[in-house]
Amino acid sequence: VKMASVCHRLSRFLLLRSVRFVPYRQMFIQTQDTPNPNSLKFIPGVQVLENSTMDFPSRSAAYRSPLARQLFAIQGVSRVFFGPDFVTVSKADDDVEWAILKPEVFATIMDFFTSNVPVVNEEELEAESSHEISGEEDETVLMIRELLDTRIRPTVQEDGGDITFVAFDDGVVKLRLQGSCSSCPSSVGTLKNGVENMLQFYVPEVKAVEAVEDEVDIASQHAFDAFEKNLENK
Repeated sequence: VKMASVCHRLSRFLLLRSVRFVPYRQMFIQTQDTPNPNSLKFIPGVQVLENSTMDFPSRSAAYRSPLARQLFAIQGVSRVFFGPDFVTVSKADDDVEWAILKPEVFATIMDFFTSNVPVVNEEELEAESSHEISGEEDETVLMIRELLDTRIRPTVQEDGGDITFVAFDDGVVKLRLQGSCSSCPSSVGTLKNGVENMLQFYVPEVKAVEAVEDEVDIASQHAFDAFEKNLENK
């Protein structure tokens, strides 16, 4: 009996040694609705960007990020936005259903973060970090930036978007809406009733707030659309 027991344990030991245990990394990705019905916030539970945001308003802008390129490869995706710990995906219109789009976005994000590929190209991160605030900016602009960074942007990022400072000209604060905010039906109300009122309260020099689009992104998208059209005609 003892010999049989020893043989059984030995054979089990040899069997265990012959089995290769492959670790499987499982991600639990949460989703969060945004004020924009065409934008959805995906929270992968890992860091996406380090204390920053990055907007990809079109496929032509996705060259900066391997993850953005993969997400734009999903039919129906019209915009991608990265926050410190989330990814906001916007769909083209109401005809694209989240029930169909969500599983593909889930799979793309999960596969990407298990591949250990950088979210953004290193040269793009260096370019972003080089955009420092100019030391020549006056106190009014510095105050506007401070209010945006501490009072407004954290709240907007909770909704899957961002608002960044562009310029202050003749009392008008020009801001760029990104992520879920860019095409949100309530974005105009947010600018006027929220951002404008707050800035005017703390900074009397502010007369108005308006949203502006990135001319470089618009030009790049037009060129990209023309290129795709030429390919289709061939």
